[in-house]
Amino acid sequence: MADYSEDYLLDKRVKIFQPLNGYRASTDAVLLASALTKIKSKDRILDVGSGTGAVSLCLAERFKNINIEIKGLELQPELAELSSLSAQANGFDFLHFEQADIFSYKKDFCSYAHVISNPPYSENDMASPNKSKATAHNFTSADLEKWIAFCIKMIQPQGYFYMVNRAEALENILSAIHGKLGAIEVFPLYSKSEQVAKRVIIRARKDSKAPLIIKTPIIIHEADGTYTPHAHDILRNGSPLD
Repeated sequence: MADYSEDYLLDKRVKIFQPLNGYRASTDAVLLASALTKIKSKDRILDVGSGTGAVSLCLAERFKNINIEIKGLELQPELAELSSLSAQANGFDFLHFEQADIFSYKKDFCSYAHVISNPPYSENDMASPNKSKATAHNFTSADLEKWIAFCIKMIQPQGYFYMVNRAEALENILSAIHGKLGAIEVFPLYSKSEQVAKRVIIRARKDSKAPLIIKTPIIIHEADGTYTPHAHDILRNGSPLD
């Protein structure tokens, strides 16, 4: 196993192991996890492209007192292994990670109440010389539309889909889910109020015909670089996105 560090999420309530020289989770993962709110007992949650497990670990902490099951699918075996160690270190026995290529994954279709994903962001950016980072950040074997198609196949009827991505990818995301998901909610993420949105979080529901809604923007930083009260509540306290 590669050398790794011991880090923390949600104001040190969650321990996470991450490669010293490789892909490491960002605030996007914590923000994305905060988009899940309608969790019920016995719900199954799938984290597609789980990386170091940050999204799933945050969800496990938030909903550890509810009888749920969380699974993460990750292509890179070293990241899946580290994620499993993190789950064990936090005592999350209902959270499991599996090394898998989602494009050859042939089970559990239509069986998850919630499917969440923080996928590679780009096909065209110059890839990092670090193989782990390049795999996590750049599509190599399939594009965003195919990634989303897999996610949709895994959602049970009336289940939910969640994704964080670059704002510039919004057109492609909406095209990929058109006619397949409804009740689409778009959360623009602003680093600071005077800047343009760099990220968006999408939340949608299978078999719904409800119209699309643009939600109130989430502003992460004040002018002085500190977190806004809303961002602090999400990133430190694990509060819901909305």
